[in-house]
Amino acid sequence: MTQAFASEEMSSEEAAAAASSCSREFRANPHPVYAALRTAAPVCPLTPPHGVDTYLITRYDDARAALADPRLSKDMHGALDTYHRIFGPSSVALDDNMLFSDPPKHTRLRRIVGNTFTPKRVESLRPRVQKITEELLDRCPTSEPMDLLPEFCFPLPLNVICELLGVPEDERKQAQAWSATVAQTGFGPEARKALEVAEGNLRDYLVDLIARKRQDPDGGLLSALVTARDEEGALTDGELVSTAWVLLFAGHKSTAYQLGNAVYHLLADDEQRRLAFRDAKATAAAVEEIFRFETSVENSTFRYASEDIVIRDTAIPKGALVQISITGANRDPEVFPDPDRMDVTRSNVQATQLAFGYGPHYCIGAPLARLEMQLALGTLFARFPRMTLAGAPEDARWMTVPFPAFRGLAELPVVLDPS
Repeated sequence: MTQAFASEEMSSEEAAAAASSCSREFRANPHPVYAALRTAAPVCPLTPPHGVDTYLITRYDDARAALADPRLSKDMHGALDTYHRIFGPSSVALDDNMLFSDPPKHTRLRRIVGNTFTPKRVESLRPRVQKITEELLDRCPTSEPMDLLPEFCFPLPLNVICELLGVPEDERKQAQAWSATVAQTGFGPEARKALEVAEGNLRDYLVDLIARKRQDPDGGLLSALVTARDEEGALTDGELVSTAWVLLFAGHKSTAYQLGNAVYHLLADDEQRRLAFRDAKATAAAVEEIFRFETSVENSTFRYASEDIVIRDTAIPKGALVQISITGANRDPEVFPDPDRMDVTRSNVQATQLAFGYGPHYCIGAPLARLEMQLALGTLFARFPRMTLAGAPEDARWMTVPFPAFRGLAELPVVLDPS
């Protein structure tokens, strides 16, 4: 794999500059930079491309504590000026949900979603996830190079979450396109305008979709949330729209990139691939290790300090932005021996890796993501055991965005069946 930096030779100032730059070199391989920060500046002030000073936490113990620290607020309405400087005022309307709230509001909204997004409902999707997986693979060319991301990695979780919510099939590609704009926007005037337009379109679409579910319920998750709004008064109209948005967006983006990361690393390591698919139990364990080794959720969503706090001798003033490096924490050698080696037989990973967060905001969609990853990878490699990367692993192109929330490939060229 490409080593863009030599972490043992990097000072804290150099590491902070590299992380702040979000350069193509850093995006290709951020791990040595996070390793340097863990050692030299584990709570590091940065000035990312969005221009708002941010404290980045990279050690596992600090990250785990910060994810559950009530002094680090998720309700960006309490730091509205800062929020507007980063994303613009249009974003606020779509962020009235459990991801961007604190107790007691967060507790209420999470309970409502949890009452409908149940483990039983997720498990009931198993046959449908399997069928979607097979249908997508049926349409893929087998003997010539193809990009697995748009043909398989993205459509699978998108179709699953859309079926769960009740989004009609012919409307899914447009919803995905708007979501892609939101995920990859920059911070200049043109990018900000594109973000505003995409968010407006998504908001209008969801308002219309909710009206259709109210008129014609279908038993899906969105219909259940509409019932909670109309019959129980459990959430406002704004919360209903925003909750639908976060379920749609978070319900496919992170899993799509994670699936691509998994395929890439398994194809680059024959021995680990063999160990990962000995049986279903081995595949489940391998998925957890891949979540740790190359999580698609590189950094947590923004938090801000609701009061002056100190983390590992670093004073963070009230109102300051804070992000937790999930990627950095998941490769902390104090918790994961030999962390830069993917080891699908590594023990106790599910209980320790932080790809789904920790504490009150632990990802409510984790069971669905695990189900999709296990079925998708198991089916893909069983069906195409000779699949190869269409190029050298070190030539992979990683997605470049101004300040990444997701870590994933820009493309994943493979040949499914070289024979």
